[in-house]
Amino acid sequence: MRHFARLVYICITVLRYGLDELALSGFRQPWIRALVRVVTVGRRLDRPRGERLRIALERLGPIFVKFGQVLSTRRDLLPVDIADELARLQDRVPPFPAAIARRLVEQAFGRRIDEVFETFDDTPVASASIAQVHFGTLPGGREVAVKVLRPGMLPVIEGDLSLLRTLARWIERLSADGKRLRPREVVAEFDAYLHDELDLVREAGNAAQLRRNMQGLDLVLIPEMIWDLCTSTVIVMQRMHGVPIGQVQRLRDAGVDLKRLARDGVTIFFTQVFRDGFFHADMHPGNIQVSTDPATFGRYIALDFGIIGTLTQVDKDYLAQNFIAFFRRDYKRVAELHLESGWVPAGTRIESLEGAIRAVCEPHFDRPLKDISLGQVLMRLFQTSRRFNVEIQPQLVLLQKTLLNVEGLGRELDPDLDLWTTAKPFLERWMNEQVGWRGLLEELRREAPRYSRMLPELPRLVHAALQPRPDRLAETLEQMLAEQRRARRLVQRAGWIAVGFVVGVVATAVLLLYVG
Repeated sequence: MRHFARLVYICITVLRYGLDELALSGFRQPWIRALVRVVTVGRRLDRPRGERLRIALERLGPIFVKFGQVLSTRRDLLPVDIADELARLQDRVPPFPAAIARRLVEQAFGRRIDEVFETFDDTPVASASIAQVHFGTLPGGREVAVKVLRPGMLPVIEGDLSLLRTLARWIERLSADGKRLRPREVVAEFDAYLHDELDLVREAGNAAQLRRNMQGLDLVLIPEMIWDLCTSTVIVMQRMHGVPIGQVQRLRDAGVDLKRLARDGVTIFFTQVFRDGFFHADMHPGNIQVSTDPATFGRYIALDFGIIGTLTQVDKDYLAQNFIAFFRRDYKRVAELHLESGWVPAGTRIESLEGAIRAVCEPHFDRPLKDISLGQVLMRLFQTSRRFNVEIQPQLVLLQKTLLNVEGLGRELDPDLDLWTTAKPFLERWMNEQVGWRGLLEELRREAPRYSRMLPELPRLVHAALQPRPDRLAETLEQMLAEQRRARRLVQRAGWIAVGFVVGVVATAVLLLYVG
């Protein structure tokens, strides 16, 4: 019944804001156009379609807002008016009142707000689906940003996730692709990431790890966390000064090199994914700024670390080899990697899969980013995966989402950016460091502390392994003697049985002769 009520609310929201008409308007079939006229009769849809879609997503809750945020980065797939409205979801979700924010801060720290902060700005600087941010200063004048979790978020998210789990089970039962797509595992991954966002201490820990990882790169800035003022519902961090990356004209007027910025974004993404296996997985424009501080001018500023993706060494090796094979147009190697990883059934013909991948990817090489739609490539690859029963990997869902974000940002900054040419040298260098002599030396360096403890013990361990142990020898001899005694008893019993059988036969024969 809880799911039914939620479905009813979703349907009412869809009808109220005319999303059904929006979804069906692109079809050209006469019967669908007639259906559009029927479902819209009697309704007044005065607001622009993009505004209606944005408001509907806001009313449906944080999961739907997240969906809108991802869509907003794909201007190549959306009309301009809809993309502009959805962009407002990135940091312009309607805020909750300042009085509630102050109360939540005081509850989190157990003190009055003026005892914690010298100043606290009641007007939020950013308001998103999970939390909102206020500026302030600490005693002494240090500028900080205060992130406050929205009240009452957990029940809403739990309800929507429960509904998604039910829908996933139905998809697995009713859809021919259900088991291959593994919707329940995908929902479980989404569940984990959303709950991680609800724990702001976890977000602070993610930021600290990312800050350490990026220190030597000098391309991106991560705010420092004020750990004494971090709780599960409120965190305080260093205030960053920058221009939102979506305000391209302001960046251009400030003298930022947009082409270099686009290339740096690709470098940051591939470094986080393939070097660290720990990447910012919510890189929509609302979470990315560009520094205007003279000391760090032109660097990226990353914000909001609630969603972080991680990859194992096996995942990184597999992905890097796939990317390099794609860049070299070695489609046979791509097909072999799919087979080696177990993503396709063992009986799949390599030549058939190779031909299908070539047909999808070959038209997109040697073209600038403005002429390539990664969304269309992914759609074609999805169709190909369906044909060959490729299993969707839930651990890579965040990576796919982030790659779409990176493409959207690159398209805004430099439409002529060649994503393939920019990424190929980085990946080749990374692979050389992993599998070449440099990789061997690095592995030895990492394992050196363990080897230093093991080497002094090695002679003793070898001697102990080769030396027969008296206790084990005695135990083995005892077992052998026991088996020998058991075998002797069996032979004795068999002998007595044979003697008894012979005696019985002889006695029977004598008896028959006597009777006869």
